[in-house]
Amino acid sequence: MPESGANAVPIDSNHFLDLENVNVARGDRIVLHDVNLSIRTGEHVAILGPNGCGKSTLILTMTCQVYPIVTPEVRVRIFGRERWDLTQLRKHFGIVASGLTGQELPGERTAVTTGRDAVTAGFFSASTLWPNLHVTDEMRERAVEALERMEALHLANQLVGEMSAGEKRRILIARALVHRPRQLLLDEPSNALDLAAQRDLRETLRRLVAEGTGLILVTHHLADILPEIDRVILMRNGRIAADGPRHQLLTEQRLGELFNAPIRIGNDEQWLHSW
Repeated sequence: MPESGANAVPIDSNHFLDLENVNVARGDRIVLHDVNLSIRTGEHVAILGPNGCGKSTLILTMTCQVYPIVTPEVRVRIFGRERWDLTQLRKHFGIVASGLTGQELPGERTAVTTGRDAVTAGFFSASTLWPNLHVTDEMRERAVEALERMEALHLANQLVGEMSAGEKRRILIARALVHRPRQLLLDEPSNALDLAAQRDLRETLRRLVAEGTGLILVTHHLADILPEIDRVILMRNGRIAADGPRHQLLTEQRLGELFNAPIRIGNDEQWLHSW
């Protein structure tokens, strides 16, 4: 989605996303159907639904990693623009995918990559600092800043391949924060984490929200939904089934219909739990 600098449309810093009449195909199957969605910059939103309902594809659409089927009615605007240079777009939001491996972080065989290097490499969308990359002093300072925000400065010199799942998650989020984005997108953030790591992650996310970072959280676990998240989007079969306040949508009846199973909800202070 390239755009020349001379004809660049001004950024709407108050409006993160507008989707109108969006349908998305993966292979020969349509996985998102007639999606209409608007999200303000700095807004805290949870996207909830069963496995395979299209949540991750919706995130990929928001970040221009997949594209809608082209029709006269379709509109996709990110920060007010319909066209973006993707390298520039990635500077305006941070994204953390559901996996802990793959292209985001090096594996156990990459013995030379420390936590600091992995976070700094986020400026280049690289898994490590390759010799051809030019790292500035400002990049190094902002990598340390991101580690501090994640309370992960103690991981700066530790090898990524030797980190626990919870430690890797902190590094991934720090990578997403190096550009100081106003909007952070998290896809299934508690996957592969034990109970202690899940608790630590949720408290860290609450701190980021308190600092002013907008959060879009994709999950199928009620316990992941922070107390600060008031807007909930329910998805089923590739469609937005409901969009509204959490107190209206996070009920046993609505979630039972969504997951097609009896759901019980418990409330522990500000946190919800289901079984």
